Amino acid sequence: MANIKEKNVNQLDNWNQKELRKLRMVIRNRISAFDSGKKPKDLEEDHPLFGLDQGSCKDLLQKVQSVEAKL
Repeated sequence: MANIKEKNVNQLDNWNQKELRKLRMVIRNRISAFDSGKKPKDLEEDHPLFGLDQGSCKDLLQKVQSVEAKL
């Protein structure tokens, strides 16, 4: 399984397909958690989505999909 905790989300061009796919799934799960109306669980500081709100997650999802389309 791809390890995305050590990766920088600001450098998506350096990620491989497997890592991008995992990040996309994690982002979608996080957005779903925001949409559920409940407070999503707090993430650890080393998590790539730490500190991101719902809008930031949606923006990052678009960036991930854009990079995936280039591969």
